Amino acid sequence: MTTPGDESDETPRDEVPLTIPALLAVRRRLDGEVHALVSDEERITYAELDDASRMVAAYLVAVGVGKGTRVGLVLPNGIEWATIALGVMRLGAVLVPLSTLLRPPELLAQLRTADVTDLVVVPRLRGRDYLEELDSAAPGLVEATRAGRRHAAAPSLRRIWRSDELPLGVTSAAASTSGVPSAGVPSADVPSAGVPAEIVEALAAAVRPADDLVVLFTSGSRGRPKGVLHTHGGGLRAVAASLGSRRIGRGERMYIPMPFFWTGGFGGGLLSALVAGATLLSEAVPEPTSTLRFLERERVTLFRGWPDQAARLAAHPAFASTDLSALRPASLGPVLPSHQRPAPGARANLFGMTETFGPYCGSRLDIDLPPDKRGSCGQPFRGVEVRIVDPVSGAPVPAGDEGEIRLRGPNVMRGMVGRERAEVFDADGWYPTGDRGILDADGYLWYKGRLDDMFKVSGATVYPLEVESALRALPGVADVYVTDVTGPAAPTASRDSPASAGPDGTASDEGVRQVAAVVVGSSLPDPRALADLARARLSSFKVPSRWLLLSDPHRVPRLASGKVDVGALRGLLLDEGVVISREARSA
Repeated sequence: MTTPGDESDETPRDEVPLTIPALLAVRRRLDGEVHALVSDEERITYAELDDASRMVAAYLVAVGVGKGTRVGLVLPNGIEWATIALGVMRLGAVLVPLSTLLRPPELLAQLRTADVTDLVVVPRLRGRDYLEELDSAAPGLVEATRAGRRHAAAPSLRRIWRSDELPLGVTSAAASTSGVPSAGVPSADVPSAGVPAEIVEALAAAVRPADDLVVLFTSGSRGRPKGVLHTHGGGLRAVAASLGSRRIGRGERMYIPMPFFWTGGFGGGLLSALVAGATLLSEAVPEPTSTLRFLERERVTLFRGWPDQAARLAAHPAFASTDLSALRPASLGPVLPSHQRPAPGARANLFGMTETFGPYCGSRLDIDLPPDKRGSCGQPFRGVEVRIVDPVSGAPVPAGDEGEIRLRGPNVMRGMVGRERAEVFDADGWYPTGDRGILDADGYLWYKGRLDDMFKVSGATVYPLEVESALRALPGVADVYVTDVTGPAAPTASRDSPASAGPDGTASDEGVRQVAAVVVGSSLPDPRALADLARARLSSFKVPSRWLLLSDPHRVPRLASGKVDVGALRGLLLDEGVVISREARSA
C-alpha cells in the first residue's frame, strides 16, 4: 500500500523560506528581539544571531570558504555551535556536524567519507583534546594541516581551526530581562574586515533550495559511515511539515537537549526553532537538578527531551516544588500534571530517520489518537510518500499487511556521500529503509522493527557487526558476538549526558536496553580492561556495558543450522554476564 503525506495541520509550504539566508532574514524582520537560543547561562536574539553568523561567514569567505565547501564542526551544544553552523550554511557551504562522541578512528573515517576541507574543533571537552587525539590516529595530520599542507590520511582537509580562533569574542551590549548575559558576538577586528559586505550578501543571495545544506552521519551496518545529504529546500520543508504535529509555533519556548550533531538536535531543535520563530532552550550537559532550575527560570512551554530524562526529572526530589506551570500538553507525559498525562500509547510515536531529516510520520502530540489507532506512528507528513512492499520482491502489499517501509518525496534525502543513486534508491525513486511496518487503510503507520539486526540503545543506533569488528581487533580476542539485552543498568556518573543517552529513550520497567558482548579468547584481559580498550575505537554508546568472556568457543549457543542462537545468547549474557558502566575506567 502507498499513501501520500497528510496535508492537515502543517505550516503552509509557501510561507516557509527554503534557504538558510532567507530564513535568517525573515526571523530578523519578524522576531529580531526574540531570543533564538538560550543555552545554559547564555542567550542570543535572532538579530544578534544574524549579525554573528554574518561575521563568521565573512571570516570564512576571507580564508577561501565558498559555495559547496564542506565544513566539519566538532562542538558541544551551545550558541557557538549555532553561530558557526549558520555562518557556514548562509554562504552555501555545506555543514558536516560531527559527533563529540566519536573516537579518533571514527572521526578520521567521517572526515574522509565526507571529503571535509575545513574543520572547526572545540579545544577541549570533558577532558578530551580532539586535535591531540586526531593526531594520534594520523600522526602529523594536525601539524601539516595547520601549516597549510595536506596529509594523505585526510587528503581533502585543507584547514583546521580551534573554535576559539574564529571571530566570536566580543560581548554584546544587549541586556536580558532575566539578568543572564547575552552571548558573545564577533569583533570587527578580524581578517573578515577586508571582505566587502556586498560579497557576503551576494553569496547568500546565490543560495538556492536545491543546494546542499548538510551532511548528516548515521551508522553504517558494516562499519561504513553513511553521510546523508540534504538540501536547503528539502531539509527546511521537512522541518516545517512536522511543526503542526509537534505543536511548535511562533513564541514557543521549547526544551530540546539532543546534541546538534544529531538530526534530532539539528533539525528537530535548532532549525525547528528558526522555522517556527520559537526560542530553543538547550543544555550542553543536562543534569536533573540544574535542568529543573533551567526549565523553571526559562518558563519552558514545551518539553521534548528524552523520555527517560523526563521520568528521572519527575522522580527528582525537587520536581514537586519546581514551577513548570507554563508547560503545554504536547510535552512529554512524566513532566506534566497528573491530570494532563496521556495514557500509554494514546499519543502517536513520531517516527523518522536521518534520511528524512527527522520525523516523517506523526499526529498531534497534544491530543489522543483514535482508540483503534493507538500504538501507531500516526500518518505521513506532507512531502513524503510511504509504501509497504514485500522485502524480497519489492511489490506493494495490501493495506494491513506487514512489509518493508519505502519512502520517496521532496523531503527525503538527496542521496548519500560517495554512493551512486542506484545504490540508494530503487528504479522508481523509492528509498528502502530496512524498517518493517504496516500501513492501514486510513494511512496510519505501525513500526514493527528492523529487517536486519540493528538495535537502538537510548535512541542511538547500534549495529552489531560494527561493534564486533572493532572488538575483534583487541588483544586476545578470537571471536565476538554482539547483541542487545534488557536488564539492570550499571550506575553511571551522569545518566543524562549525551555519552549515555541518545536522541530518545529506551528504558522500560524491566530495565534498560544494553549493548552486550560475548567475547571468545584464550588470554583475555578482564571485562573492564576490554571496555577501556573499546572506548578508543567506538563511540561511548556503542561500547558494550554487559560482557561475558569465554575461553571455550563451544559454549556459544548455536542452532541446528550452525548459526548463533541469539535468544540463547541473550539468556547466557543475562545469567552470567558482568555489567560495567560505559563511563567507568579501570584504575
